[in-house]
Amino acid sequence: MDRLRLEHELAVSRLRPARWQQYADAYGRRLGDAGRERAQLLAWLAAPHPASAVLTPLPGPDQEGAHRLCLVAGGWHLSWRIPPGDLALFAHVPFRAESAAAHPVPDLHDQGALIRRHVRLLAMEGVVQPGLAGTAGESPPTPPGGP
Repeated sequence: MDRLRLEHELAVSRLRPARWQQYADAYGRRLGDAGRERAQLLAWLAAPHPASAVLTPLPGPDQEGAHRLCLVAGGWHLSWRIPPGDLALFAHVPFRAESAAAHPVPDLHDQGALIRRHVRLLAMEGVVQPGLAGTAGESPPTPPGGP
């Protein structure tokens, strides 16, 4: 009886690493998808900022071709690290060979606060300007072509 139980436990134990590897692979795919979506959103964000958006190479051997996207939005300097595999999404952004150190890099926490504040200001602007979002409490206008 003990032998059967031990054989069963051994078989179950051998299956555990494969199951955990499947979980790790699934999480890895999700992380990759999230990273790609982040890069697409940053490329989209850079498009309406052609006067300030710039890509600069990150210095250091550990950066392996990564660049920094720098732009000014709402009067604030913002920047993000862009991995080499996502650079093709930024073909519309000018490249400068100068070091990324030439651009101020905000603290990540501060940058998040700046972005949240800017979004709130843009949202308030939409409420205040009647042509943008209508009056508060009203339904947004119907898109052309009907619902």
